[in-house]
Amino acid sequence: MVSKSWMWYIFPSSVTIEGLHIVIPLYVLFLNGTVADVGIVIAVQYCGSALGAIFWGKIIDKYHIKRVILLISFSAVTASSVALYFAMELPTIFALSAIVGFFIIGKNPITQMMVMETNPNNRWSAMFALTSNLTTFGSLAAFAVGMFWSQMFDLRPYFLFCAGFSLFSLFTSVLVGKSSFLERHTISESIHGATYFLRHHRMHFHIYFPKHPKLEDFKHITVLFKGKIKHEIGLLYLTNFFFYFGSNSFFTILIPFLKHYEFSTSQIFAVYLIQTIVMMAFFFLTPRLVSWIGESRSVRISYGPRIAGIVLSGTLVPILIGDYSFLAAVAASCIMVVGFSIFSTSNSVIFFKAIPKGFEGRFLGVNSFMVGIGIFSASLISGFVSSSFGYTVSFVMAATLLVVSVVVFSVYMRNIVSSKITHN
Repeated sequence: MVSKSWMWYIFPSSVTIEGLHIVIPLYVLFLNGTVADVGIVIAVQYCGSALGAIFWGKIIDKYHIKRVILLISFSAVTASSVALYFAMELPTIFALSAIVGFFIIGKNPITQMMVMETNPNNRWSAMFALTSNLTTFGSLAAFAVGMFWSQMFDLRPYFLFCAGFSLFSLFTSVLVGKSSFLERHTISESIHGATYFLRHHRMHFHIYFPKHPKLEDFKHITVLFKGKIKHEIGLLYLTNFFFYFGSNSFFTILIPFLKHYEFSTSQIFAVYLIQTIVMMAFFFLTPRLVSWIGESRSVRISYGPRIAGIVLSGTLVPILIGDYSFLAAVAASCIMVVGFSIFSTSNSVIFFKAIPKGFEGRFLGVNSFMVGIGIFSASLISGFVSSSFGYTVSFVMAATLLVVSVVVFSVYMRNIVSSKITHN
């Protein structure tokens, strides 16, 4: 029986990540920051993660080290969390947020590699499911503690709570021992490893570079602007770009939006807690749903709850009062994650079917870049749009971008069908 002791760091690190993901924007608002400032802090954190994904990937490839990377990463996140407790200026928050993003991403490829190195390939699916569950339970713990914590304590000490769990991750990461070396890019050749990443990393840290994309790798996108389709996957790249651009436009402004309508910190944590429970439950049903109605139809259907969640938030939360407004926010958020569950499951299957055999790493790298640009742009643009023109305009923008995404996906499917007819 293969030891699973190395997995001990997954739960506490997830507590830290999800806790910081909520508390940093809240703290920006606590320091009288604007929604634009929240967009900046999310953008710089994501930018730090993008750079970290490339940097740590190169370190893994060159030195084949895992435990050392985890020790360095968790040490830096622990120190940054403590520093955030003492920080009182927004520029300091921005800098520390970027540092957190840079170091916290280092554990992602290591987790995938450890699953595949320490288990036979017929166990990969089950083990990736286990790591996913540990990650989700960490999220639930972070949100549950935050919900009760904010009722009894100030917001700032929550950073020390995150630091404590990051320190626990540091101690448990020593259990990551030596294992047979697996080339990092081979993860992309396993649908278990890559779909785990694509499905279970939500709006933040959705970065995966098994091979770093080069300029020529983007030719399937650039030719689209010349009115040509060299390979239909270019349309799929744009589908994902607009999907995450629109989705993250909503989630970037969600916390400031709720605070604007006088939601308490405890209520905001509760919204995220309930949506995570719903997402976890629905992920068990999604594969059967997708296999029943088909991948392409599932993708189209997923946009319905996504757009409905944005509309419900933008219309009901402002006009309802008290608990009714809270229930509207919960309902909208839950509908949003249901849409994400369907989209991420069906879209990942379609994407892997579209990748030519032997080029998995290259195409996944380009896709991560497009998704990353979408999320980074959404963080900056939606924050400034909300600050300048109001939340309603941002919600309309988010819904419009999702409509553009589903239109592009429909064009992709039509071209796939036309190609099959032509070849037949």
